[in-house]
Amino acid sequence: QVQLVQSGGGLVQPGGSLRLSCEASGFTFGDQYMRWYHQAPGKTRYLIAFRAIGGSKNVTYRVGYGGRFTVSFNDADNTAYLQMNSLTPDDTGVYYCNSRFRSEDLWGQGTQVTVSS
Repeated sequence: QVQLVQSGGGLVQPGGSLRLSCEASGFTFGDQYMRWYHQAPGKTRYLIAFRAIGGSKNVTYRVGYGGRFTVSFNDADNTAYLQMNSLTPDDTGVYYCNSRFRSEDLWGQGTQVTVSS
């Protein structure tokens, strides 16, 4: 079955860090685009980081996220990671990964991140 499987997340105090994982199952990221989205409570989901199609390792970040968040890839286990540092309560919400297999747009199931003291 072709899918994206997310893990990680949870509750963290302000200033803390978390790492989210997004494993491609049944396909490889290869040269597909790969994106991370954040959906804050009651808000629209929006793009925070992406790697463009073509397989480049270069990642583009939304203003306010670069420097705190880092996207990386492990080709050996076909997993993308979102390392999140210096977290604030505004980072609370559900995080989604997104990629494509052939013509199918794929989404992870979402991971809840709660930043609270």
